[in-house]
Amino acid sequence: MRHTLTLACALCALASPAPAGEADVVDVSVAQETGGTWRFAVTVRHADEGWDHYADRFEIVGPDGTVLGARVLAHPHVDEQPFTRTLPGVVIPEEIGSVTVRAHDGVHGLGGETIAVTLPR
Repeated sequence: MRHTLTLACALCALASPAPAGEADVVDVSVAQETGGTWRFAVTVRHADEGWDHYADRFEIVGPDGTVLGARVLAHPHVDEQPFTRTLPGVVIPEEIGSVTVRAHDGVHGLGGETIAVTLPR
């Protein structure tokens, strides 16, 4: 009986979904738009669990930590992982040659994988 209970507990642990951790940026493409602004296509991976825990935005951050642009993600992407969204119209001063792209979730905040991007000027 003891072995059966141990096996049942182990199987339950394997069947339980892993809790969502931090939101990770897994890919970024960037292009300069007409007028000098930038368009970012950002791919985020996060084990969204629903409205209480999902990746809710990504940010384009300058070398000094200034947020140059952000896209709010208005709903969970439980069945679409990873997912890609765009952010056009980001103004980046000429003296900035690279930015970091990071993602945020409502439980953990910032802290997942980021990607540094050199701007193709």
